Amino acid sequence: MKKLDKMIIKAFLGPFVITFFITLFVLIMQFLWKYIDDLVGKGLELGIILKLLGYMSTQMVPLALPLAILLSSIMTFGNLGENFELVALKSAGISLMRFMQPLIILSGIIAVLAFLFSNYVIPWANLHGDSLLYDIRNLKHGFNIRPGVFFTELEGYAIRVGEKAPDGKTIYHVVIYDRSVSTSDKLILAERGVMEQSPNKRYVIFTLFNGWEYEERGFRPDVKNDFVRVHFKRFEKIFDLSSFAFTRTPIQLFAGSYQMLNVKQLDQAIDSIRKQLDDPGRRVQAEITPQYAFYTWNDTGWLHHSVPVPTHVHRFIETIPDSVLPYVLQRIQMNIQQDQNVVLQVAAQNYQDLIDSIHKHQIEWNRKFTLSFACMVLFLIGAPLGSIIRKGGLGTPLVFAVGFFVIYNVISTIGEKLARNGVVAPWFGMWLATMILVPIAVFLVYKALNDSQLFNKEFYYRLGKQFRQSFKAFAHTWLWREKS
Repeated sequence: MKKLDKMIIKAFLGPFVITFFITLFVLIMQFLWKYIDDLVGKGLELGIILKLLGYMSTQMVPLALPLAILLSSIMTFGNLGENFELVALKSAGISLMRFMQPLIILSGIIAVLAFLFSNYVIPWANLHGDSLLYDIRNLKHGFNIRPGVFFTELEGYAIRVGEKAPDGKTIYHVVIYDRSVSTSDKLILAERGVMEQSPNKRYVIFTLFNGWEYEERGFRPDVKNDFVRVHFKRFEKIFDLSSFAFTRTPIQLFAGSYQMLNVKQLDQAIDSIRKQLDDPGRRVQAEITPQYAFYTWNDTGWLHHSVPVPTHVHRFIETIPDSVLPYVLQRIQMNIQQDQNVVLQVAAQNYQDLIDSIHKHQIEWNRKFTLSFACMVLFLIGAPLGSIIRKGGLGTPLVFAVGFFVIYNVISTIGEKLARNGVVAPWFGMWLATMILVPIAVFLVYKALNDSQLFNKEFYYRLGKQFRQSFKAFAHTWLWREKS
């Protein structure tokens, strides 16, 4: 490796690492902002939250990696152009493509690693991250009773306290509705009490003072029910907090989703789903055919023979006697509606579900490769773009990088939605952004090789000045001809 190659690689790796982790941090903050209500107030341990963030950050690499490559390539070549190093290299007879060669090889290595990461690591992160997020979102909020508000998170109970002392334990004007037993209703009223958790935090103990307990037993309408009223000076009520404990759902329940599979597993899943496409048709034939007796008597050669029909009969319905015609029409309508509502609609929905499942698997299959190609295409956009604008730092390069990345992300999202809805083929929807950006990359490379002034203000000022002069000359000539 020559010194020139080492210099350009060293100049690229620094901005790449920094921009990658900055982008990843921004995406993680976006995730926290989106799911903050599901994470706060549930008593989660710090280790669980850090584990979730680790899984989610792994899932966000496909978004952070292309943006990091685009921004770092613009910054690298922009800094070299701003410091006139590109001019010095070109004056020494080194072409831009030769200068870009080590970074093209490095981008190719990153693209291969991105494919391996997308094919093996991301399915693992999706499996563990999505299952953990599912359990967290379904976890109840912590046992937190606010004054003046009924707390209904405990199944079978509704608890309300009028006031709460600053120590967080002493409570006043306590109301407890108890429906834990289906054969009775209980109402507990107390002037004050103390609320404490057990040492293992599995139970919360309410010690109530100076109150009443009302209970109505039985719900039989024909028998008088018992109504019991008991006064107490001190009463303990224990509530089980096991429903607030964090439990994990078996991870095997999520393993069959298309987002948890690699390329080989996706191919196998697509083949197995395609074999099921004939099942709705077989079900329709198996359930509808026995209901129509004439179908079982069908003769394959009946189309080749003309059946003699009386000359005075124009329609089959005219052969049915008037006495049974309403009954026949009613039975026909009932059979058709039953087959349509029960058999045909269910079969059609099953068939559409299978098609949608195939599309989702094919979209995920193509996603494994689009990340790698996106890294290469965005580098071929960023490198010539930086050599053209010749601006380093985070100002102008960041504007161009965000602009192109937004275009890429929006087109990718639109293509994926069109593919999911069956408007376009899955491969076309997933590769739509790449197909649009490749011509842009070729155009920018061509302009950079020819020292284009594409983003030079003076170039556009001179071009506009020449246009104004040409327009004035044309207008003067036209007016002179009109006068003559």
